[in-house]
Amino acid sequence: MSFPMADPQSNAVAPARPANPIPTDAPSAGVIHFRHRHTDRFTVVGNHLAQHPHLSAVAIGLAVYIQSVPDGVSVTAKALTLRFREGEITIRRALNELEEAGYLERRRIPLGGGRFATRTLAYDKPGCAAVPSAEPAPQQPAAPQPEPEPVPPAATGPASDLLARLRAVDARLILSVRDVQRLTPAVEEWLARHATPEQITRTLTANLPPAPVPIHHPPRFLEHRLTTFLPPPLPVSTPEPQRPRPAPLITCDGCERAFRSHVPDARCSDCGPAPDRSAE
Repeated sequence: MSFPMADPQSNAVAPARPANPIPTDAPSAGVIHFRHRHTDRFTVVGNHLAQHPHLSAVAIGLAVYIQSVPDGVSVTAKALTLRFREGEITIRRALNELEEAGYLERRRIPLGGGRFATRTLAYDKPGCAAVPSAEPAPQQPAAPQPEPEPVPPAATGPASDLLARLRAVDARLILSVRDVQRLTPAVEEWLARHATPEQITRTLTANLPPAPVPIHHPPRFLEHRLTTFLPPPLPVSTPEPQRPRPAPLITCDGCERAFRSHVPDARCSDCGPAPDRSAE
């Protein structure tokens, strides 16, 4: 036995609605609005969006929802699919509509280390930007900028010239003016220990890593070699004792014989002492 199915709307209870009277000046067709002035929890939506001639109803509804949520709420397609009953494909199509119309912008932000994040920017109206405050912020006095440190003049002399010419031997050993000034005393110590410029240059440039292997810090590299391979000072030579010089040869006044004597007018032993001429 079968029973006829009842009309599903026959026993439906109509929801209770206030019996608002229709205004006498209302139009004869179309919607009639009953306005309410919101004082909290409301969102202002421009008619350029609500009455957009090309956006779909889903796109307009998503745009209104996005404008109503605070900053930081996720509005990705997956998050919106969990919020609304529409499917993910429909949600993505609506988001693309809003992006083409200028209500949304999805921008890639670098995070460092080759990583990026996609941020969604929502505009209440396409092309709008943040309006600056009507009252300009008080300007803080600019902090005094430190004066640039003057570049010291280039050092001159055999030691500094040797250091400056190292880049001609190997281009990786190029030094700045400050580096040359800092290393000059160490080279002068080598010169004071009677090392020749050729010996110093050969010590500083010997057994370098083959090019193109870089020398990451040439000043530190050279400073290490100047300190590590510093030669000892030469030993001080002791002067030989001077031998007494022999007496010069002179001629005897009496016999014309030559003999050695420190006395200019001396006579030989055979002729006797020189005559005394002090009385003359």
